[in-house]
Amino acid sequence: MKITDVRCHVLLDPGYEADATSSAQDDLVVEVVTDEGLTGVGESDINAWIGRACIEAPGTHTMDTGLRQALLGVDPVAADPEELWDRLYVATAMTGRRGALVHALGALDIALWDLRGKAAGVPTWQLLGTQAESMARPYASLLPHARTFDDLLTRFVEQTTAAQRAGFGAAKLELLICGPYASTGLDEADDRMIEIIAAVREATGPDFTIMVDVGYAWDSALRALEVISTWAEHGVYFVETPLWADDVSGYAELARSSPIPIAAGEWLATRFEFRDLVERGCLHVLQPDVGRVGGLTEARRVCRLGQEHGLRVIPHSWKTGITVAATAHLAAVTANMPFFECVPKDMAESALRRDLLRHGPDVADGRFALPDAPGLGIELDEDALARFERAGTARWPG
Repeated sequence: MKITDVRCHVLLDPGYEADATSSAQDDLVVEVVTDEGLTGVGESDINAWIGRACIEAPGTHTMDTGLRQALLGVDPVAADPEELWDRLYVATAMTGRRGALVHALGALDIALWDLRGKAAGVPTWQLLGTQAESMARPYASLLPHARTFDDLLTRFVEQTTAAQRAGFGAAKLELLICGPYASTGLDEADDRMIEIIAAVREATGPDFTIMVDVGYAWDSALRALEVISTWAEHGVYFVETPLWADDVSGYAELARSSPIPIAAGEWLATRFEFRDLVERGCLHVLQPDVGRVGGLTEARRVCRLGQEHGLRVIPHSWKTGITVAATAHLAAVTANMPFFECVPKDMAESALRRDLLRHGPDVADGRFALPDAPGLGIELDEDALARFERAGTARWPG
């Protein structure tokens, strides 16, 4: 089997909101095509136009090639997954090593694992490892679109209780009301976050798991500690990205003092970035995004790193059902993964999440059914794919 083409689809939700800080409004979907008629599908949480360039751009020498160029002619089944990943990583090292190029590599790596499963006639998780004794549970990730604080609080309570009725035992509140990730024009004092947390806890009761993402809200470990210390009585499972991603010393200081576990990693590319944080004692929970970190191959390495250091891994999965499906396959073989992120389809603000797949991850009663179809077990809706691709081209023809 040989790879004959790599197709990139730049997608846009026609109803996107420019002031909504959510990357669910656009997408880069890739298809890795072979000479035997099999195609693997992947995606990554990256600026789709930049990701396409990382894949399609040519190169002139052995350590600065484009990703598509490096994959053409490769036998995706015969190649060892980690050796192939390392080869692509080195072949693009002068431009890549971190950031956008590794995120784009992640989309291709997911597609390659989908392809391997299809070629073997088995679900991808069976190729990734041995089934974990306890299956990780999806948690409902919630970011209601609201333009006033009172409306946001009301919608958080509504969505969380709806997720609870649907069988979810956990939800994450995306409290993006201040800081660089503030969404839809909100600009509130950070000490108001506790109002939402308290309201959700009262509505859901003591046994429901609440996680909180503040989107890099604070510029010091001291300020972060002052705020999150007031949440302890509400039983918050973790607080995500309290500090800027590059504040390594701040994370180490906060992790030593916080009464609530500290989680981060959604932006990190490669196991090397995670290793820096782990070895400095910065985190209690590792949050690799399977696309951004470099695909399933690299995410699996991060899971091993977490296991070696006794840390939980709870992946970031803020994209469409393609990423959720890939993450669920990883969860099936990862013992130190109690939860993974999932946006309930009926609560999704973005049409991309609702419509892109004809067949996708099967989440029922707050549980993910272990897939038995070959590959990732997903099927693109070709009409929806074409519609979203036309929207992207119409908005930015270049």
